[in-house]
Amino acid sequence: MAVDVSVLIISYNTRELTTACLDSLVPGALQGQRACDDRQIARPQAAGPAALQAAPDTVSTEVVVVDNASSDDTVAVLKERYPWVRLIEQPTNLGFARAVNIAASAATGRYVLLLNSDTVVIDDAVGRLVAFAEQYPHHGVYGGRTLAPDRTLDPSSCWGAPTLWSHLCFGLGLTTALRGSRLFDPEALGGWQRDNVASVGVVTGCLLLVRRDLFAQLGGLDPRYFMYGEDVDFSVRARAAGYDPVITPTATVIHHSGASSSHHANKTILTLTGKTTLARTHRTGWARTFCLAMLALGVVLRAGLAMAAARAGRGTGGNQGSWRTVWAARSRWWPGYPPYPVDAPGHLSTARSPADVPDTAVSGR
Repeated sequence: MAVDVSVLIISYNTRELTTACLDSLVPGALQGQRACDDRQIARPQAAGPAALQAAPDTVSTEVVVVDNASSDDTVAVLKERYPWVRLIEQPTNLGFARAVNIAASAATGRYVLLLNSDTVVIDDAVGRLVAFAEQYPHHGVYGGRTLAPDRTLDPSSCWGAPTLWSHLCFGLGLTTALRGSRLFDPEALGGWQRDNVASVGVVTGCLLLVRRDLFAQLGGLDPRYFMYGEDVDFSVRARAAGYDPVITPTATVIHHSGASSSHHANKTILTLTGKTTLARTHRTGWARTFCLAMLALGVVLRAGLAMAAARAGRGTGGNQGSWRTVWAARSRWWPGYPPYPVDAPGHLSTARSPADVPDTAVSGR
């Protein structure tokens, strides 16, 4: 009989975070913290041998981890400490979307749950999210609430969908000057604490639950996206298909944000590549031209302000100076992601066992 949920985790040089995430999927309360990489990683008490199924409190689960050619000892540690994990090793870093599709192709659960490797599940979040989905099946795509390690809100569980207005606000610098404004930074959704059930434009891949058959019906994640933007694209396609992405605060995880891509300039380049791909995919005519122009204008404006500040001797505090690097690298993000070869690994497959997934090495379970 199929399990309720296949938990899909993508790892890339995040050994300590990934193991903390896996530990949290074992029944039991959050009991402590552990220092790693000069940060405090919220971590449940390590699981013993009896916890071979790694099931949350109220649902049956399987865990599929795709490792994107980590250069640390993540794979060795997972093989030694988590024999119940289905581990799929990649010879190269395929990015997030393609790795998720590979994991989903090996999944057997009624639902698939995209779960970041830098999260810690608390208070039976998986079971609560599934219960909500069972009660409200018309939404199709489900997310929860993410907290920072200090238990303050991390808003990244969901965002507003990109609109012409949000592109204009970025182009004019309003999303930075008036950060968090519901009107002028609309994709951030204002000061909303993610503390009530609400339909949202985007459920992020940090914590995203969807029926496995619906995930397949929607074609999985678009394998063109390397990282950032694939969850926006997926939510937009789900809504176009008649579904209504939603979050519930009853499902909560702790999120150590940006563990695999923390450098601001590099992350911004990836984000902008996703945004230009979205505009080129989901917009046509003058709307596409407008969105692309606003993205370019926003980068030029921020880079120009950073240059002016440097010349005036005021320095470029925070991440301001990296905008010049982002503009200089515009040839990387302006065209968007190119088409992805149909015979390359990372497309969603209808495979039902790890042996059916191409170009992978599978261990565990």
